[in-house]
Parts: sequence; structure tokens; C-alpha cells
Amino acid sequence: MASLVTARARVIIDNDFSGDPDDLFQTAHHLMCPSVEIPFIIGSHLSVGDPWDPSTTQASNAVAKANELLGVMGMTGKLPVLTGSETAIVDVKTPQRTAAADAIIAEAMRDDKRPLYYAAGAGLTDLASAWLIEPRIAERLILVWIGGLEYPDLALPPPGAKGPEYNLRIDIKAGQAIFNHSTIPIWQVPRNVYRQMLFTHAEMQTQVRPLGKVGAYLIDSIERVMRWTGEVGFSIGDTYALGDSPLVTLTALQSSFEADPSSSSYVVRPAPNLDDEGSYIEDATGRPIRVYTQIDTRLTFGDMIARLQILASSAS
Repeated sequence: MASLVTARARVIIDNDFSGDPDDLFQTAHHLMCPSVEIPFIIGSHLSVGDPWDPSTTQASNAVAKANELLGVMGMTGKLPVLTGSETAIVDVKTPQRTAAADAIIAEAMRDDKRPLYYAAGAGLTDLASAWLIEPRIAERLILVWIGGLEYPDLALPPPGAKGPEYNLRIDIKAGQAIFNHSTIPIWQVPRNVYRQMLFTHAEMQTQVRPLGKVGAYLIDSIERVMRWTGEVGFSIGDTYALGDSPLVTLTALQSSFEADPSSSSYVVRPAPNLDDEGSYIEDATGRPIRVYTQIDTRLTFGDMIARLQILASSAS
């Protein structure tokens, strides 16, 4: 039966698929949501020498992993997966010119009245490069970003946390270009909030693994992490943070009337500047941005499981 839901927004997905597999859950979920059109996916790089993928071809490896997911979902060749830059930008004025950056510009400048969201669960290299090449895109998209430290008046950092937040560390210069210099609207999900997106191993085994090839594929990706960390003497416990899933909540799962992510909470504050360590410098003149303080996990994970059930049923 044809879906009664049609795409009312566009979403560009940008993620570091050769790293933490939480992006596989987010991307699979996004791909199952008829309320958004995904023109293409970008596979982007990690930090230099990242333990998840210490190679110099992280973006290419990310593309391969995203295409693997598309294959499992029966979508091989149905959606472009573009290779982002393999390296960070060298300064806040110099872009990395890639096919991904050019595609961002083309989609942003395309004549389409539906809102365009840039859903980034990684660094911001490719968006920053696109903006440096064509600053007019700032008026034509909204960045929804999983990243950045806690704001001191909103939350405390995790015990023992040091240095820049993981996604910002991938390309601090790109973060500075977007926060400090661009006028791109930002919906930010900082570390204290994406760490709320906990899903237990028992829930994975009972609610996701039985749901066809896709469910098994997603849980296998987490259990590989569990085995890997166990081999080096570190237990990750009984929960896993599916930290990129708010990208789905805030774009595809908006309210029916006066469309907005009404199930989740945020504050509006002036965009801070980012220093070279990834910390915030308050700027009272900064443009207003949304900083999310709570994401509706019930809606997010309930919808994800329901869509996996529908997909598994349709494949049987």
C-alpha cells in the first residue's frame, strides 16, 4: 500500500560511517522515513589516527560502509553516496573542494520550497567548505549537528572527559568557520544531550535483532564494538548511546501542524565563538541558535523499531 505520508523536507546526511556505528542506526532510520527526501549521503572523515579507523582513507571507507548499509536495505544504487574530504580544512578561509561540497551547494541553491536540513553526525569539513565556496547557502539550509561540548550553565561534562568534544575535534577549524564566521542557522545537540540516547543490549536483542536482515545487521555492528572493547580489557556496560539518532527526531519526526521538533526541548542563545581547543567563547552579538537540552527518546526509538518491523514484514 502506498504511504499516505509525502516528503515535506529535504535532508542531506553527513556522517563518519567508518567510525562509531550509531550512524548506521540513524541513517537506516532516516531512509525509512517518508516525511523526508534524502538527495544524497556524504561519507566524511574522522580525526587523524582515530582508533575506529586510523587509515588515510576514512571518507572513502565511510562511503563503502554507507553503501553496505544500502545493500542490506535493498537500496543498492538508489541513492548517491558521495566521498567527502579526507582531511580537515587548513584554516577558516580555505575550503576543501570536493564533489560533496559541490553537491551541497547545488542542492541548497536548487529551487525547492521545502526546507533543507544538513544532518551532520560528524565533523563539519564538507559543509564549511561548501559555505566558503558559496556563502549564499547560509540562507538556504539549517545545520542540525551532533557535536560540541556542554554549555557550563546547562550541564556538566562526563566524569574524566578531557579536550575537545569528539565530533568537533575532527575539524575544529570547520567548526570555527560555521560558528564564528558563517550565518548558517544551527540546531545543536551537544554532548550531554546526545549521551542521553541510551539503548540497552537487552532491547537490541529482543526488539531489533529479530527484525529481518536490517535489524540483525545493526545489532551485529554494536556487538562487534562490544567484542572489540572487551578484547582490550574495557567493558562498555549494558547500554549504547545511539547518539546520532536525534538527527532523525529533529528532521523527520516533527509535529504535524506548525511543523517543528515539538517533542524535544531547547534553549535559544547567541551563537558562541569556538576557540582552538573547541571551547565556547560567549558572544552576545552572535546570531540566535537552538541548543537542544532534551531529545524525546520514546518517540525516536519507538518509531525506529516500528519502521524496522514494517520493513521486515514487507520483505517476508
